[in-house]
Amino acid sequence: MKKNIELFASIIVWFAVLAQFYLMIINRQAGIIETIVRFFSFFTILTNTLVALYFTSKAFKLKKFPFSIFHNTGALTAITTFILIVGLVYQIALRGIWQPTGFQYLIDELLHSIVPLWVLIYWFMNVAKFDLKFKSVSYWILYPICYLLFVLIRGHFSGFYPYPFLNISIIGYLDTFQNIGLIIFLFLFILALLVFLGKKLPRNRGIESNTN
Repeated sequence: MKKNIELFASIIVWFAVLAQFYLMIINRQAGIIETIVRFFSFFTILTNTLVALYFTSKAFKLKKFPFSIFHNTGALTAITTFILIVGLVYQIALRGIWQPTGFQYLIDELLHSIVPLWVLIYWFMNVAKFDLKFKSVSYWILYPICYLLFVLIRGHFSGFYPYPFLNISIIGYLDTFQNIGLIIFLFLFILALLVFLGKKLPRNRGIESNTN
C-alpha cells in the first residue's frame, strides 16, 4: 500500500513538473536556453522536483547516489518543510497577483496546493523518530541558501528574478533582504513546528521508513 502511494505520488508530481515545463516552453518570452534556465530558477520547480525524486527513490527503492540522499535521516522532514514553504508563499504572496486559467490553473494547483498537502499527509503518516532532530536536517539548509545566492547573483547580471519579492531592481536591496529574512524565519518556524508535532505522534509511525 505504501509503495503504491509513493509510486502514484511520483507520477503525479513528475506530471506537474513536466507539464509546467511544456507550458513555459510554448509560452516562452526568451530563447530556449534562457527559458530552461529560468524554469529551473523557480523554487517551486526545484522543490517539486525534489519531491518527485524522493517519491521515485522510495517507490523503486533506489539507494545509490544521488538517490541515497533521500534515505538519509532528516530528508523527509526537510523536504516537507521546503514544499510547505512553496505552498504558503504562493497562497500568501503570489495567488493574488497571478490568476492562471485552464490547464495552467490545474498545474498551478498541483504544484502549489495539492502536492504540499499530499507531502504533509505522507509525512504525518510516515515520519520516524530519527527524522525529527535539527542536527539531521541542518545540512539541508544549504539548499535554500544556495538557491537564494544563485537567484540574486544571476538576477544582477541577467535582470531576471523569478519572484517579485526577490526583484532587487524593482523593490531594492532593503525590501529584498527583509523578504529573505522572512523566508528564512518561515523555514525555521515550519521546521520547528514539524519537529514538535512529529514528536507528539505515536512512536510506531514511520518506523519502516529507514528500511525503504
